[in-house]
Parts: sequence; structure tokens; C-alpha cells
Amino acid sequence: MTPPQPATPPEPPRPPEHATLARAFDAVATQYAAARPGYPPALFDAVEELAGRPLAGARVLDVGAGTGIASALLRARGARVTAVEPGAGMAAALRAGHPGVPLVRAVGDALPFADRAAFDLVSYAQAWHWTDPARSVPEALRVLRPGGALALWWNVPDPDVPWAAAQEARIARRLPGYHAHDAAAGAADLIRGLAPGLHPRSRVLRWTRTVPLATHLAMLGSRSYFAALGPAAAAPVLADERAALLEVFPDGRVEEAYVLDLTVTRRPAA
Repeated sequence: MTPPQPATPPEPPRPPEHATLARAFDAVATQYAAARPGYPPALFDAVEELAGRPLAGARVLDVGAGTGIASALLRARGARVTAVEPGAGMAAALRAGHPGVPLVRAVGDALPFADRAAFDLVSYAQAWHWTDPARSVPEALRVLRPGGALALWWNVPDPDVPWAAAQEARIARRLPGYHAHDAAAGAADLIRGLAPGLHPRSRVLRWTRTVPLATHLAMLGSRSYFAALGPAAAAPVLADERAALLEVFPDGRVEEAYVLDLTVTRRPAA
């Protein structure tokens, strides 16, 4: 009689390709719109300072606009916003949630606007790392008016907050290839390398929001890595996160802590 063979442990999921990650948001667009954090007023104060002009009345091109989180906040500051979004699902959510924001289906690497299209600001909220900077930087400069600015920003889990750092480490152990993106850290140097005459300036802000545990888990599930894995593969990881977080936040209210990295580059006025 052949002795029973030990069960072969399941292989961990393979890291999704970059292009797969970029396309994954369309499947979770509604979840993204409902659960993702916005941005504090201090961010837009800093954008105005570094760009050298108020947002009120400014023509803004919000590229990689997603479901319109940043577009709506820019508009609330008085900007005249045009959103650019390639994904069908994300664009549909933007149209549904913010019907007053004009929307163009395109990518930052090839903007369908004329040279010097008179935009005062080209913004990328949580999106520039999906572009090819060698193409997206020249494209932004091309459509900006002289003296206009390119603004890039990201919310990233605060690594100095113990529970947030522990969460990122747990997820990375479970999901090979997972990491909190670090595009913000090198944005200024990358822009200088592509266009030596530019002088990007950076700011780092810290802020928090408190949300129900279910919202926090939905936020995690809306990240590209989880969306690309699909619900079946993501579910056990999110279930374990729920259990771990209840030990830290037994009342079921999670205080999310973010580092908000901002880089602003002004196009020369002449």
C-alpha cells in the first residue's frame, strides 16, 4: 500500500506585470471612488505656493484622474479642470460622480492637446508612476503655458507609524513583488535628469484620516496589486488584515496615516 503523500502547498501568486497592474483599476473603480483617501487642504496650499499662482481661475489638466478624487478637490479650489483618464471603468466612475468635469480619454505619454495649450497646471495625483517619464515630462511641458507648472503627488502609508509599517511588511510577505511604490522619492531627480534646465521642488506633508475598518480594507483592495490578483486571491489576505487590525483598533475605526509627497516643476516663463 502506497503511503499517503503530503499535500503540495499552493504556490504563491506571481507578481502581476506592470501593464496588468495599470489596467486593473477598471475592475474596482466603484470601490476605488468610495474607499480611497482624498487630500488635505495643506496640499493645495503647497501646490499654489510652489506653482507661484492660486488655483482659483487656473486651467488645470488632471492626468490619470481616475475616478476624479483630485479633479473634484481642484475644482473646489476654483480651478477650471479638464480630466484625462485612459481606463473605461475609471472614466465611467468619474463621469457618474463628477459630471461637471470635462473628461478626455487619453494617457499622459501622448496628450491630445496643442503645443502651449495654455494650461496653468498639469497635475498627476497618484498616477505619474504609470507613465513613461521620458515621454510624459516633455508632454506636460509641451501643453503648459510659459510659467506653468507640473505637479506630482502621492499618498503613501507613513512608514514611521508602527501599525502601518507592520501592515506593509505582512502584505509583502504574503504577496511576492508587492511593495508600496517609491516613485515619489526619485521624482525630482528623474525630472532633472530628463530636463537639466528645470528645477523641481518637493514638499512632504503628513496627515491622517479615520475610517471604518471595512473602508480601510476596501481601500487596500482597490490598490492595483490586489485588483490584479482578483477577489479570490485577495480575500484571504484581506481577512487576515482584518483580524490583525482589530487587535490595534478594537473599536473598528482605523486611523490611516499618510506621507503626502509633492513635487512641483515650473516651466520657464520665456
